[in-house]
Amino acid sequence: MPLPSQAQVVVIGGGVIGTSVAYHLAKLGWTDVVLLEQGQLSCGTTWHAAGLVGQLRSTQGGTRLVQYSTELYRELESETGLATGYKQCGGVTVARTQARMTQLRRTAATAAAFGLECELLRPAQAADRYPVMRTDDLVGAIWLPGDGKANPTDLTASLARGARRGGARIFERTRALGIGVRDGRVTGVTTDAGDIAAEVVVNCAGQWAKQVGALAGVNVPLHSAEHFYVVTDPIDGVHTDLPVLRDPDGYTYFKEEVGGLVVGGFEPEAKPWVAPDRIPYPFEFKLLDEDWDHFTVLMENALLRIPALHTIGIKKFYNGPESFTPDNQFILGEAPEVRNFFVAAGLNSVGIACAGGAGRALAEWIVGGGPTMDLTAVDIRRFAAFNGNNQWLHDRVAEILGLHYEIPWPNREMRTARPFRRSPVYHLLREANADFGSRMGWERANFFAPPGEKAEIEYSWGKQNWLPWSAAEQRATREAVAVFDQTSFSKFLLTGPDAESVLQWLCTADAAVPPGRTVYTGMLNERGTYESDVTLTRLSAQEYLIVSSSATTVRDADHIRRRIRPDQRATLADVTSQYAVFGVMGPRSRDLLSRLTRADLRNEAHPFGTSREIDLGYATVRATRITYVGELGWELYVPAEFAVGVYEDLMRAGADLGVRNAGYYAIESLRLEKGYRAFGRELTPDYNPVEAGLLFTCKLATDIPFLGREAVEKAKAGGARNRLVSFAVGSEDPMLWGGELVLRDGVAAGQVTSGAWGETLGRCAGLAYLWDPDGGPIDTRWIGEGSYAVSVGGDVYPVTVSTKPPYDPAGHKIRA
Repeated sequence: MPLPSQAQVVVIGGGVIGTSVAYHLAKLGWTDVVLLEQGQLSCGTTWHAAGLVGQLRSTQGGTRLVQYSTELYRELESETGLATGYKQCGGVTVARTQARMTQLRRTAATAAAFGLECELLRPAQAADRYPVMRTDDLVGAIWLPGDGKANPTDLTASLARGARRGGARIFERTRALGIGVRDGRVTGVTTDAGDIAAEVVVNCAGQWAKQVGALAGVNVPLHSAEHFYVVTDPIDGVHTDLPVLRDPDGYTYFKEEVGGLVVGGFEPEAKPWVAPDRIPYPFEFKLLDEDWDHFTVLMENALLRIPALHTIGIKKFYNGPESFTPDNQFILGEAPEVRNFFVAAGLNSVGIACAGGAGRALAEWIVGGGPTMDLTAVDIRRFAAFNGNNQWLHDRVAEILGLHYEIPWPNREMRTARPFRRSPVYHLLREANADFGSRMGWERANFFAPPGEKAEIEYSWGKQNWLPWSAAEQRATREAVAVFDQTSFSKFLLTGPDAESVLQWLCTADAAVPPGRTVYTGMLNERGTYESDVTLTRLSAQEYLIVSSSATTVRDADHIRRRIRPDQRATLADVTSQYAVFGVMGPRSRDLLSRLTRADLRNEAHPFGTSREIDLGYATVRATRITYVGELGWELYVPAEFAVGVYEDLMRAGADLGVRNAGYYAIESLRLEKGYRAFGRELTPDYNPVEAGLLFTCKLATDIPFLGREAVEKAKAGGARNRLVSFAVGSEDPMLWGGELVLRDGVAAGQVTSGAWGETLGRCAGLAYLWDPDGGPIDTRWIGEGSYAVSVGGDVYPVTVSTKPPYDPAGHKIRA
């Protein structure tokens, strides 16, 4: 069959994700699909995948993707006539330590929140499920009966047949050599068999995806690492119905195969393979050299868990390269650089589990013009161009593989390839004994340790070592004044005669304010759910400053630019790196700033929600009276070259006022006491302003249209199915991090989105979404009629909930 000269969609890559995308496009009625594979189907990474299908993920969206995968894999054989090798055998995960057992208890609570069956096991019960393992060193385990396994090559072949039957055409031995782009939009693919014009191109090229992306000028940040497993001879007691066993404290997993075991794992320090632009061609159904020395840590732990392995032979050693992303989440979505160029790659060893759901999600995105669910965690727009540096990726990937089985501490920070992006005052914060976290590459102060103490995190599920230091920063903010380096904010300038009309359509709030006013607003999609929340500052008739989350720079810029119509005269510029930002917050903030400026900062001259340029020492800065911590304060936008001087002036002038440095852990605690939302947690593409309690930010009282308005009005009329509430724990004992299960009258009815220690309250506080277990709408009356508790690592504590924040609900402090 000759290669056609054109197609509606060209999919590059014939592994499990490429065939899944083609299959689901055909299911949605897009039948003019061509799939190109440079070798044979599944020949890259798919063929040597272990085939584990574990349903429970850290997010509800991720769990829904895998739940769909399992449904698809069960039914696919009856549709296509080709077996997928899928078997629901269940999964046992064991714990050697109390810390791991706490994680498993949290996992069980998450399963309850997501409606998945999960059972906590004692060691003896775990042995009943998996008789060939040793259990005398275990603390406990969990049983997930919905887990399973599949044959990767068979699954790929079955998806490919389903795609063909739907009208898709598949061309093996056809290599993509170039991507056509005109006026920022993809036009087709050049192959070694000729050119093919296309409206849409989908990059599913696995570990070659970074090379393929580069053909179109698209950044796909991933890097391959060597990934190891062995297949044993048959073992007595191992049978086809044996569950998948995971021993994360020993970095290992075990899966039955032909009466023996596949023994693999995720060692703490991986072995990077060659750079993405150095992957050899051809590389088809190939493995790398055996490395028993590197495999030793896995084998030793496997021998401990399965004693029979001491006397059983090894049939085959597999060392196959797999690609990993810098944050261990896969990459999905439309590239911000080129319209109609989509990516599904970097599956991080969960490709078989996720391929069904991810393939459908991307197909829906392509056909519908946008995601149908919250895909923020895997959206390609979470990365920027600087994340594509191959040396940086090489150094980071050594850490990523091991994250699969490392305890997922809720505040864990990456160790490798840092420091990366640094604010102008990074060196001064380091000298002040800051511990740094990372967001969008920025090094950000988490907290400041006292002199003589080590500024580092000692991870645990309870109250960690830094909590007293962060609590002191919280007290300083509430009682005196604190300075926060918030340079990592995403910052944009929207300029032009039509800037206001662009924002009126994009924003839930009214952007038609006079220069010098700020507006807090959401940005929604057509479904009326959140794409971002931002602060607008009108600088002039034709200019706005837009400030958003640190992590969403590329995403927000792309969202705005896509929706500027060709006839609108407006231009968006990313100015994030041009300005440092210092939050000067607390009841003494006016006193501090007044020592450095001639500007009048009294309420009458500079009220809450206003912004203007002021002199500050030798610098001229923009002072915006706004807060994310619930106190009197200003955000200072400082040209980068003046940042060091401004910071030094603030610390010098405020010394006798009790000024102190404060970090993002303090911000988290303070904002939760005040009930302030955060994008990615409380505000996501799964929730609307009705559910988030932010209808007051929507201009529904006007006749001004905005993106998502009809959906919001429908949600308002129909009643909220979820409702965000503030809560405070009734005891000072537990530590909350987010993700905990909320019980209403003893029944699972919600989940904590964010939790932290609130020093002002003397206990943990947070935000949580509630829902009616019976599926009905909920209102303030329903909320008030319930009795609430949270499950914290299996221990249950009462909480008080309210639609108002526990601290300063009337907002007097911020207007002081």
